[in-house]
Amino acid sequence: MKKLLLILLLMPTLASAQALRGTVQDATGHPVPFASVAVPALQQGTTADEAGTFALAGLPAGPHRLAVSAVGYAPASPTVTLPRAAPLIIRLQADEQKLGEVVVTGVGRATELRRSPVPIAALSQRELRINASTNAIDAAVRGVPGLTAVTTGPNISKPFIRGLGYNRVLTLFNGLRQEGQQWGDEHGIEVDAYGVDRVEVVKGPASLLYGSDAVAGVVNLLPALPTGPSGELHGEALAEYQSVNGLLGQSLALNYQKAGLQTSFRASHRLAHDYRNAVDGLVYNTGFRELTLTGMVGVQKSWGGAHLWLTSYDNYQEIPDGSRDSLSRAFTRQVFESDNDDLKNRPVVSESDLRSYATGALRQHIRHYRAFASGEIKLGAGELRLLGGVQQNHRQEFNHPTAPGQPGLDLRLTTASYEVRYLLPTWHGIELTAGANGMSQTNSHLQATDFPIPAYQLFDIGGFGVAKKTFGPLELTGGLRYDVRRLRWDDFYLAPDPATGFEGAAEASTPGAVRPFVAFGHVYQGLSASLGGSLALGPHWVLRVNVARGYRAPNITEIGANGLDPGAHIVYLGNRDFQPEFSVQEDLGVLWQGKEAEASVEVFHNYVENFIYQARLFDGQGQPVELVPGNATYQYQQAAARLYGGEVSFNLHPGALPWLSWRSAAALVIGLNAHPGLLARVGVAGRYLPLMPAPQARTELRLTAPARPGRLTASYLRLTLDGTARQTRYYAVDGAETTTAGYLLLGAGVGTTLRTKAGREAVQLIVQADNLLNTAYQSHLSRLKYFEYYAASPSGRTGIFSPGRNVGVKVVVPF
Repeated sequence: MKKLLLILLLMPTLASAQALRGTVQDATGHPVPFASVAVPALQQGTTADEAGTFALAGLPAGPHRLAVSAVGYAPASPTVTLPRAAPLIIRLQADEQKLGEVVVTGVGRATELRRSPVPIAALSQRELRINASTNAIDAAVRGVPGLTAVTTGPNISKPFIRGLGYNRVLTLFNGLRQEGQQWGDEHGIEVDAYGVDRVEVVKGPASLLYGSDAVAGVVNLLPALPTGPSGELHGEALAEYQSVNGLLGQSLALNYQKAGLQTSFRASHRLAHDYRNAVDGLVYNTGFRELTLTGMVGVQKSWGGAHLWLTSYDNYQEIPDGSRDSLSRAFTRQVFESDNDDLKNRPVVSESDLRSYATGALRQHIRHYRAFASGEIKLGAGELRLLGGVQQNHRQEFNHPTAPGQPGLDLRLTTASYEVRYLLPTWHGIELTAGANGMSQTNSHLQATDFPIPAYQLFDIGGFGVAKKTFGPLELTGGLRYDVRRLRWDDFYLAPDPATGFEGAAEASTPGAVRPFVAFGHVYQGLSASLGGSLALGPHWVLRVNVARGYRAPNITEIGANGLDPGAHIVYLGNRDFQPEFSVQEDLGVLWQGKEAEASVEVFHNYVENFIYQARLFDGQGQPVELVPGNATYQYQQAAARLYGGEVSFNLHPGALPWLSWRSAAALVIGLNAHPGLLARVGVAGRYLPLMPAPQARTELRLTAPARPGRLTASYLRLTLDGTARQTRYYAVDGAETTTAGYLLLGAGVGTTLRTKAGREAVQLIVQADNLLNTAYQSHLSRLKYFEYYAASPSGRTGIFSPGRNVGVKVVVPF
């Protein structure tokens, strides 16, 4: 132990710091001013000057993969080995070519995107920002085929990958797993969308590196690294407006770096009232008010680096319930408690309330805090990577109109996460990575009146090993992992609380106490594995194949739920006898990259044992069960399932027309229920799984002004067309889901960047219009589609429709 400590203390002197100097140029050899040059693995970067020259000091000797980007150019990822005598010249292409990018999510080490055997997609900040989205997940959905979202209005989006979501998709913030009651329907991801610099999406089982909850894939939201010349304060100010809900957004970011010290800070605020569409008008109680703070301080030296992150998220999110007047279809509001509430005789909401930015009495208050640190230590030719953090999610749902200050749901989830990963020195051409990660959780009820789940404790740990070997054009990657998760809770009692007049937590000896949650304890275990490879067939073609076994332990609602979630308007019923899910997924991909075009075809087949899904509960007469009046009742089921489908994409950027690019992509997923008892009872109505996205396609034509000296740069005009087919493959048992009509959405956008006389970016302007024709449509994955209290309506249209025409304007002032 003393020897190891001595080595770590002497590491700064044992490693030889190197400096990298060079120039960023375009394809014709002209300098690209103010390009960003970073070493992602070291979290170190800088910005080139007016002449395109840059310098990075304090780098360790050896190979480094760079990430180079500039407005109006495709990113580049050259590899450089230090020490290096001659300055490095980096050439950027004006065309958009993404297959050569480097990713860090879902792989043991930084890997070229197209050589990863597991399908991975990546989106830059530029691509995220040109969309008029209200959260990071919605922005990513527009650019990643196969990624969809279950939504509850504009600001609530739960990511789904190839038809699977909730606790099957692991969301990360800069590598730290996001833990915020993911089982819930009615809240989104607690991340500042303005601060996301890049999104990486793993489409397929990622249990090998991340354990349970990554059986369907991973969405990693990566914040920006500090950039700019050493010793100078830089940042940006951002303002945004969206017409569909009057969204007002502001964000201020600062960053600074000098002599290896790095620090950054961002504060963002967003405010919106109810959104509008052509059928419903303004949709009552869909507004929100959100404040996010993010800070980082770190050090990056030749021996490695360490960074500490602190974030605070505070969101007042309104809760829609869809109640209306039966004839006028005007939205109504709840004014009495459920026992005295008459859904068909509620008062109509006024126009002023629909347009108001004030948060309604029926709302959520979600607070999420993170403190985590990451570190990298060079140990000779190897590297040790550490990640540890604590986060707390406090979620309150206020659903009592006669007592607006009394939360119905009041949950506090505290999570400690950890990861240790060692990148061993290359041995006989084999790159080995070994590690362990996991978490400890405590979930408790505070001043609640509704208790859908028990207060519980969870401990999770898993160890893994990954090996990669290159045989000329063939790269093979494989690994194994074993996970253990312990979940337990004690007896939990409820009784009337005289102080509030509602039901509350109580002792067993309290008069009138009932026990909805009986003590439980169980250990879940699972083996994950993956084997795949990529074969470069010449300079243009790559063939990718992967087979992976995934593991997921049941989440808390699936085994423990027994009560009302007021924000979702659902009574959940779990089953403590459920077994873990195990999946086997096969992926096959063919990628082609030419000078003027790229194309890819990726197909998959996924068989899941013990698949758990929600099914609405109906009585013997086929009528929906309402254990709590006005709220649906869902009971979890478990059976085998089969999913298959794929994605295709094609990008064209002709050399004869360098200002033109055309991008198209399409995705299809079909989910089949293999429950023999259900199929025997209901036949074809139970053939498909719930929440399967409809077939989708997206095409975009973009005209970009050629890069040239002048005050305006990166000017573009884009036209988009999103097509969603009619969804007829859905879970139709007892009317749980219904057919969803197909639709086409037309969009258009323009943008430009104004530069100073010296060539530095001064102002970025982005204008994006979505659903230009104000098309009335419902997404099959919108929960609001099923917010309906009447069997029919005068217009023949039921449920709540998705957002109508939206014009968004962003102004970004970098400094």
